[in-house]
Amino acid sequence: MREITRPSTARCTLPMYISFLLSEPKQASCRRLGEVMSISHDSVNRFLNRELYTGRDLYNEASTTLNLKGGTLSVDDSVLDKPYSQYMELVSHFWSGKHHRAVKGINLVTLYYTDIQGKHQPVNFRVVDKAEGKTKNDYFQDMLDEVLAWGLDPDFVTGDSWYSCVSNLKLIRNHQIGLLFALESNRLVSLEKGTWLQVQQLDIPEDGLMVWLKNFGFVKLFRTNLKDQVRHYISSLPDKEKTMVFDNKAFTEQHDRHWQIEQYHRAIKQVCNIERFQVRSKGAIKNHLFAAICGFVQLQKLRFAEVINNCYSVQRNLFKDVIASFIGTFMPKLNHLNPEFQSVVNA
Repeated sequence: MREITRPSTARCTLPMYISFLLSEPKQASCRRLGEVMSISHDSVNRFLNRELYTGRDLYNEASTTLNLKGGTLSVDDSVLDKPYSQYMELVSHFWSGKHHRAVKGINLVTLYYTDIQGKHQPVNFRVVDKAEGKTKNDYFQDMLDEVLAWGLDPDFVTGDSWYSCVSNLKLIRNHQIGLLFALESNRLVSLEKGTWLQVQQLDIPEDGLMVWLKNFGFVKLFRTNLKDQVRHYISSLPDKEKTMVFDNKAFTEQHDRHWQIEQYHRAIKQVCNIERFQVRSKGAIKNHLFAAICGFVQLQKLRFAEVINNCYSVQRNLFKDVIASFIGTFMPKLNHLNPEFQSVVNA
């Protein structure tokens, strides 16, 4: 974040913008924030175009409440739907797991960390920019190197099959970190030298099966059913003996930790207004996304402090008194709608 050398005269600030995203129920636009706070919408637009927030700013904000040693680091991406956008940078067509097809939107890649106490926060992010010529795997490798350099020391890295390419797996192994990644059913493994089989052809016991993954090395292969689909996962630890004793209980624990990133994707869309913006430039879009993710971080901090039960409770309770007041004021005007010849039944 920028270091302020003199008192700021900006009317719109990051705390104001984050609070607006967490409270606005419908239109999270510059114009709407200007109306609510009695400031010019140009002030909001200037704020979004002026700042330059990065993944390091997110890490610095999120890491203060986490145990940085021994947790699980998960990678995944999500498409922010922008089907009606025109002349908006960073918008392209990406494959969406929600729609099961390529859709028009912005692709957000996130590293999400769950510590050994069960607290979890996003710690780094990237927005896919096709003009850079990088793949999602390239972004993942860049982000992983960054968070390790910043002081994060996870025991495991997890991801879905999109991120289980050999180069990613070797990078994690070179950092002496355990891994758990989903695998496509046609990936080749070997039980004996010179014989290759697809993972879907194998009989896999509940506690996994030791195999040689092509172009990588020894891994433990698991099979599970998720959402009525058969899925395969591989696990590998820095020590082969530890890989061999990695059982179904350990697999379930790591898989459950990875699931936190799926809940994070749902929350930033439903609670943090990450998809609702109307700016067009790359810088403004990235700053909006950072503010939305940072809003999720603040909600998580409130949850850790037991101020709220979950990230949905703030917005759900925000308008309770307003709605009750409206009903109390508006309802008496409609008394003529009540039955005239019989009492009202409390159903």
